[in-house]
Amino acid sequence: MYDMGTRERVLALVNQGRSLNSVSEATGISRAAIRSWQVRIKPLEGNRGRPCPRCRAIPEEPDDPAVYAYLLGLYLGDGCISSVRRGVHFLRIACADAWPGLIDACAAAVQSLRPDNKVFRVQRQGCQYVTCYSKHWPCLFPQHGPGKKHERPITLEPWQQDVVDAHPWEFIRGLIHSDGCRITNWTARLVAGETKRYEYPRYFFTNKSSDIMRLFTNTLDAVGVDWKQPNSRNISIARKASVALMDAHVGPKY
Repeated sequence: MYDMGTRERVLALVNQGRSLNSVSEATGISRAAIRSWQVRIKPLEGNRGRPCPRCRAIPEEPDDPAVYAYLLGLYLGDGCISSVRRGVHFLRIACADAWPGLIDACAAAVQSLRPDNKVFRVQRQGCQYVTCYSKHWPCLFPQHGPGKKHERPITLEPWQQDVVDAHPWEFIRGLIHSDGCRITNWTARLVAGETKRYEYPRYFFTNKSSDIMRLFTNTLDAVGVDWKQPNSRNISIARKASVALMDAHVGPKY
């Protein structure tokens, strides 16, 4: 536990323009702790928040499994969990400024999972970090671990797979909102001597993790969406009926 004076002195060094690495080396305080103080400088209150559903005598699914499925997709795409102190962690999900509705949806989902904990929005260049402190993020997202997601195995626990099976579209929507997009392609054809332009929508999903790609395509298969994989990092959904399904349940970012 660091006192307020220490926290203020460390942040003063950061505000002078020094890098987190240099401040961490000079003070002996981890970069994760310094980053957390940039979001919230006051220490968290002890024993805060309602019990975690995964920590009950008989572990249960999250109280709102549909919201959890959506947030799981966001986390696998653009989220990370960092340790702060004494078992307290904070979840951070990066959301582009271009999609303010997505930022609101992400913040609402985080708040739904931990309703007694404060949700913060931290502005960074081109994006906002939606963050929230809790001891239980590793319980809710056991995919948490050292290193980048695409450099380590990513698998769902059986209870998580049950949630995804029950709410596949929410999971797909979370993945698309994090690492996907809906675009409009076009092509030109010569018809009766005239060049005509034809436009058609498609969805793309891009991720470096083959495990996360497989989770995405397995869920697409479960809901009857046809897809193709043009390369190791991209999934394309272009067939008319499948795009219509995606439009009905996912839609473009907003």
